[in-house]
Amino acid sequence: MNNTAVVVRNRAAKWLTEVFQPPVVVTLQLLISPVIEPGFPGTIGYGALAALFVCVLPLFVLLGLVRLGKVTDHHVSNRQQRAPVLLMALGSVGAGLVVLKAAGAPQSVTVMVLAIIGGIIVLAAVSPFWKMSGHAAAVSSAAVISVLMLGPAWLPLVLLIPAVGWSRVVLRAHTLAQVVAGSVFGGLVMAGLWWLLRVWLIQQ
Repeated sequence: MNNTAVVVRNRAAKWLTEVFQPPVVVTLQLLISPVIEPGFPGTIGYGALAALFVCVLPLFVLLGLVRLGKVTDHHVSNRQQRAPVLLMALGSVGAGLVVLKAAGAPQSVTVMVLAIIGGIIVLAAVSPFWKMSGHAAAVSSAAVISVLMLGPAWLPLVLLIPAVGWSRVVLRAHTLAQVVAGSVFGGLVMAGLWWLLRVWLIQQ
C-alpha cells in the first residue's frame, strides 16, 4: 500500500472513529428512544434529558480530566484509566435515572438508560483486564436496537458495525478480537437486555 493510500485510509478511520464515538452514538440513541411511544416528537425532551446525564455531563468531566493530564485522551486509550472513568459515568447515569423517573419520562427512555447502565457495568468490570471496544459496543447496540424499534427498513445501520470496528483496528486502538467482542456484547447482550427490560415493563 503506497503512502497516499495509507493517508486516505487513516483519515477515513479517524473520521469514522470521531463521528461514531460512544457519546455521539448514545446521544442519538437516547433522542430517538421515545419514538415508539405516543407523543413523539413532543417527548424528545426526555431523550435529551437522558442524554445530558448519560453523555454530555460525563464527556465534559472527561475532557476536564484530559486537560488536567489525568486521562490520556477523550477515547480513554489507556486501559487502566477506563474503569474509573466508566464508574464516574455510571454515577452520572444513575443520577439521570432518578431525575427521569421524577420527571415522568416514558418507559422507552428508562429502558434505554437501564440497558446502558448494564453495558457500563460490564465494560468497567472488564476494562482492568482487557480493552474491549466501547466504540464497537455502542454502535452495535444502537444499530440493533434501532432495527428492533423501527423495523427492517433500518437494517442498513448494521453496516456501521464493521465500518467502525475497522476504524478502531486500523488506528491500532484495539485488536480485531477486542472489536468483535465489543460488537457481540453491544449487539446481543445490550440489545438483548433492552428487549427483555422493555417486555418486562410492558407486562407490569
